[in-house]
Amino acid sequence: MPPSSRSLGSLERSVMDVLWRTTSALTVREVQERLEAGGSADLAYTTVMTVLDRLGAKEMVSRERDGRAFRYTAALSREAATAELLNATLDSSGDRTAALLHFARTVDPAEAAALRAALEEIEAPGTP
Repeated sequence: MPPSSRSLGSLERSVMDVLWRTTSALTVREVQERLEAGGSADLAYTTVMTVLDRLGAKEMVSRERDGRAFRYTAALSREAATAELLNATLDSSGDRTAALLHFARTVDPAEAAALRAALEEIEAPGTP
């Protein structure tokens, strides 16, 4: 699925936050419980299941069968998902370079140093 179609609604973001915070695969019920423990309004089991199905269609989560239930994990790291959204935003800007330069001027010094280091790594001889 193209990254541009992976934009997330607020409930989808909340579900992804739950999955990104854990290292184990979760059932729908476990996701529901963690959402509610985190302060989300009471959500029906079927609502959480529908959101997980939509995230699966967007290739944001993967699932594995565990008896009669499924267990879900994030298919992308938070960083990879954010990078895809940034790229999609740059693609939609009309002028990727201008948008990227404008963005670069808004970062703080530590972020600028991290960007410089990443660019140096990319440009280093022998880097694939």
